[in-house]
Amino acid sequence: MGATVPGPDGQPRCRWCAGVPEFLPYHDSEWGFPVADDRRLFEKLCLEGFQSGLSWRTILAKRENFRAAFHGFDAERVAAFADADIARLLGDAGIVRHRGKIAAVINNAKRLQELVRQEGSFAAWIWRFEPKPGDLAPPQTVSTSPASIALSKELKKRGWAFVGPTTVFAFMQAMGLINDHAEGCVMREQAARARRAFKVPVSSD
Repeated sequence: MGATVPGPDGQPRCRWCAGVPEFLPYHDSEWGFPVADDRRLFEKLCLEGFQSGLSWRTILAKRENFRAAFHGFDAERVAAFADADIARLLGDAGIVRHRGKIAAVINNAKRLQELVRQEGSFAAWIWRFEPKPGDLAPPQTVSTSPASIALSKELKKRGWAFVGPTTVFAFMQAMGLINDHAEGCVMREQAARARRAFKVPVSSD
């Protein structure tokens, strides 16, 4: 089975994006394109944690509900969540009501605040883990990598939860630290072009 399928415009795309209609716009406009915004990076890492054991379709369909429930993944606001907020979230049918994953987001918001105080920027810190081109496996052939293992280990050492190597690898794929679009996918070169134009964030400290 080939790695690509024709899209609505006849151009080849990663086979996975043909699974359900909502995957195509996500694939074409977000997945694999580099991100330097702390909040977007935090949101994605949280959503990948919620996806653990579930499908990305489930999370993508509920993404706007997650954003509303977690105040746009504003780490300062989420870090201040108390028991009443956990009860509210456990009663919210619009999100995944998993106590451990909800608690992990609150914990991780606090850990993010600590990291930013120490490092100056979450994005600058995350991008230090971008793998070198020679360290990359062929597209969509692995679910972890040395870079995702290293980032997962460092996050766990800092007290983060639901950040295993597979979850972190999916995060790195989505946020453009890895261009894992299939060879031949029309978006692979677009993602590569975006990465070439991308200014890797650095800490202001």
